[in-house]
Amino acid sequence: MSRAATRSVSARAIDGPKLSSKRRRRLMHISKFKVSLEATGRLRVLRQRAGLTPNLLCRMAMSTSFEMGKVGPAPDVEEGQEFNAYTLFGGDQPIYTTLLRMVETEDGEDVSDRELIRRLRAHIDRGLTALSVRVKSPGDAARLLAVGHEG
Repeated sequence: MSRAATRSVSARAIDGPKLSSKRRRRLMHISKFKVSLEATGRLRVLRQRAGLTPNLLCRMAMSTSFEMGKVGPAPDVEEGQEFNAYTLFGGDQPIYTTLLRMVETEDGEDVSDRELIRRLRAHIDRGLTALSVRVKSPGDAARLLAVGHEG
């Protein structure tokens, strides 16, 4: 494979599918992230029920909500628990932000990074709401996690 072809493949692996120059975006970087006050309350309850830390619950919530599809425009949040981005995403921030961009722009909508961050918060809220119905014990959380690893 030529050097130019290798560069092209590497760029697509990071940026996702080949997009028009209008839709191609750099990877979004988040340093701190605040969830809503409602999400903070749900995290407290889910932490007690599932025995998982808030950052892991947020990751589960994001994945759950991404599967549900686009959330659309979302409001800004002033109050709620704040996370260091590395705590929230681990080393997988590029994966979560790329998935977010894919879900929220699949119809070709051009969305700013600021709006994507608001929508990420909305995904966490929606995902935590779904998890709060499904997770009543550590066993429920384990079953949800295992579903993604079944072959």
